[in-house]
Amino acid sequence: MIPFNSLTPAADEARAIRAAVDRVISSGRFVLGAELDAFEHEFAAASGAKYAVGVGNGTDAIALVLRSLSIGPGDEVITTPLSAAFTALAITMTGATPVFADIDPVRLTIDPERVAALITPKTKAIVPVHLYGQAADMTTLLHLSAQHDVPIVEDCCQAHLATSEGEPVGTIGEYGAFSFYPTKNLGALGDAGAIVTDLDGANYLRQLRNGGQTDRYRHYWSGGVNSRLDELQAAILRVRLPGLAAATARRRSLAARYRALLNDAPVDVPRECDPGHVYHLFVVRSRMRDALQAHLAAAGIETLIHYPVPIPDQEAFAGAPHADCPVARQVCGELLSLPFYPSMSDADVDFVAGAVKKFETR
Repeated sequence: MIPFNSLTPAADEARAIRAAVDRVISSGRFVLGAELDAFEHEFAAASGAKYAVGVGNGTDAIALVLRSLSIGPGDEVITTPLSAAFTALAITMTGATPVFADIDPVRLTIDPERVAALITPKTKAIVPVHLYGQAADMTTLLHLSAQHDVPIVEDCCQAHLATSEGEPVGTIGEYGAFSFYPTKNLGALGDAGAIVTDLDGANYLRQLRNGGQTDRYRHYWSGGVNSRLDELQAAILRVRLPGLAAATARRRSLAARYRALLNDAPVDVPRECDPGHVYHLFVVRSRMRDALQAHLAAAGIETLIHYPVPIPDQEAFAGAPHADCPVARQVCGELLSLPFYPSMSDADVDFVAGAVKKFETR
């Protein structure tokens, strides 16, 4: 059996994590302490940003940024139909309405031409998702942002250390939102997230994440919530952050091996549109996706589908404006995620690719 992912820390990392946890326990400080301060500085540096603000999860990261931009009821925020639904749920958390722009059929991220067609006076932000580790077309989106004076909030939850034309994601728009859910390229051992920015609004975000407090027991901002990255998760992330670059390099190596081996396979491999791709997932496309998944399962290979239902087709968004997203709807029926994680061996990649090549399309 080749699992889809492996989340168990290696022995050396597990020992370092236990030591970090013991350090926090011994300190007696579990929220808003030295570990979070240190992680925020370290993650900002790794991300190429001036500031980082630790929050409870990636969804809160997006929602808090939108709140900080005074986005709320009556406003619209344009985003992609192909992502985890939490991207759009973060928009609805503010009271704003998500508007879905279809995806580019090659890059699989939000199509700037479709974004341009949907911008109205109600549009208050654009939230592109750097899907599967590949950056959206930020050059074109930045042009739209400047032309219409609409800020960009980057969803970087699948794109730690990714770049777009050499620029670190999260630093291209006004803000970047990251998730450290355990399956992410940089994963905590629970829920955690962060916001990065070069703007001085970082201090406002720190107050919003802590109930809108400017001082202890003085709640000044009405949009405040309780969303703090706790000391235990911050300490664990500090252990893992120094290894992120090497893990990213390994992901790129495994992806290159998959690409070479699947060159003549009966599947389509989405194009790498930017060398800054960090391969959170490795996906293939097949019009016989379900049969391919069953074929691989019979060979002892676990696969997953990200994502089977476009966000605007989810019942939770039945009240959103009609979304004309034919590309996303087609792609959602074709994408299959193959086993992929830094500790995966070359031999395992060879085995999976070999099984894919044996799939018979009829």
